[in-house]
Amino acid sequence: MNDLNLNYYALIMAGGSGRRFWPESTKDHPKQYLNLAGEKTLLEDTLLRFEGLVESKRRFIVTVKEQESLAKKFSISKDLIGEKNLILEPLARNTAPCIFLSLVEIIRSGASPKDLLVIVPSDHVILNSDAFKSDIKRALQIAHDHSSIVTIGIKPTFPHTGYGYIKSSNSKSNSNRSYKVEEFKEKPNFEVAKDYISKGYFWNAGMFVASVGTLMREFETHAPEIYRFYNSSSSSSFCSKKVSEEYQNMPSISVDCAILEKSKCVDLIAATFDWSDLGSWETLSDVCKDRDVKNGNYLVSNNQRFFVDDKSKDNIVRVNKERLVVLLGVKDLIVVDDGKSLVIMDKKSTQEIKGVVEHLEKCEWGKEYI
Repeated sequence: MNDLNLNYYALIMAGGSGRRFWPESTKDHPKQYLNLAGEKTLLEDTLLRFEGLVESKRRFIVTVKEQESLAKKFSISKDLIGEKNLILEPLARNTAPCIFLSLVEIIRSGASPKDLLVIVPSDHVILNSDAFKSDIKRALQIAHDHSSIVTIGIKPTFPHTGYGYIKSSNSKSNSNRSYKVEEFKEKPNFEVAKDYISKGYFWNAGMFVASVGTLMREFETHAPEIYRFYNSSSSSSFCSKKVSEEYQNMPSISVDCAILEKSKCVDLIAATFDWSDLGSWETLSDVCKDRDVKNGNYLVSNNQRFFVDDKSKDNIVRVNKERLVVLLGVKDLIVVDDGKSLVIMDKKSTQEIKGVVEHLEKCEWGKEYI
């Protein structure tokens, strides 16, 4: 047990496709199963972050059927979650159905309404695990004391247009430990993002904490079309055709839109840990400080065979095969070679990689590369 004398659970959402990290991230081997920031995969790092806080038998992963073997390989086979703690969506939906499906399964496993649940993505990078655990403990205490949903806000470092933002009250509550959330904001344009930062908004990292009972109450109140799945599933196996049909009929909606934006009981704490969602290739240099660096070049390969001249600066190179990599007089490039595809792009073009994947999906010959 812990300080609150309650069981702590963790739910890791691991069904994403990670298209912006193609060609490394593919349909058969998505981003969360890659070792982009160290020796272990992003999923393993996420699970290990809960060591000493949430027992492995109370850690759950939710993903899609197509990723079942990969999820098992990097979790159950390494004793990072319980043998029965892999939850498979009948089909891919948005985060609200995904989380509610997982809630129902966690209740079926024995969780009580008062037990506390931490929900996080599987593919974010946090290097300071001690600070992460400290912040999660704070959030758990506040969620318990307030019967609220506690989201963890990231203090922005620049006006990012790829994140949602959170507007919170100016005054802290609960002995200066948290803010009340006033509004969730969708991804803005650059000018709006600058305005948000000037007003003290936080980045929305998609991490939150609440008791099982609080989450069920908020789903019942604000998303009854999803909550009714609870009654349908209570007497059926998740593998049954009936439950699969019920799940398919759920609205495909994010948890933000389904309950968080409507709820009156959402608190926020400001993260004290470092954070990156690894949203694109150029962010890799932010989390690979231990890799070989020369003139700002981040070089990652199996054999570490490079020749880089003094004029080459601020490049990112990642190759998985036994290749010699030579950089001569180039700047701000990203070079990725996975053995099947060679990608060379300017750092400013990394967001366009999704367009390449979409093009390959339409080509008869392209599907073997994605």
